[in-house]
Amino acid sequence: MIALDDTDRAILRALEQDATLSAGALGRRVGLSQPACWRRIQRLTEQGAIAGRRLELDLAAVGFGVTVFLGIKIGTRGRVSLEDFERAVTAIPEVQVVQHVLGVFDYRIKVRARDIADFERILRRRILTLPGIGQVEANVLLSEERLPGPLG
Repeated sequence: MIALDDTDRAILRALEQDATLSAGALGRRVGLSQPACWRRIQRLTEQGAIAGRRLELDLAAVGFGVTVFLGIKIGTRGRVSLEDFERAVTAIPEVQVVQHVLGVFDYRIKVRARDIADFERILRRRILTLPGIGQVEANVLLSEERLPGPLG
């Protein structure tokens, strides 16, 4: 675990909200000079607290209006390795997240589709043909509330 002081936490909270902030703008928010803030960002990155910065798209605005979470149970353990399944599922462009989980299902995956008909095509042609696929349960996202992270 990385030792964080209050300033480090303030920097991380601000970057969680807007990763495009410059070191100068971020420094003004947290009460540091641009060089001091930049050094903190570099240290936090080197120590692994900042793992990267991502661009967040409004997928509905660019034509992907349906999000579906699938619970997948592997049906033929022993004949198909989990690595084979993971390699195949991550090759599907519409799959955004693959989580190996403990519980009723072995995997939870997040799929983005243009609409329900597009999702059905992805399900029939890509998901249900995956190696080792067993039981599949779909949950269509109706709405989403984003909450601040644990530092927020």
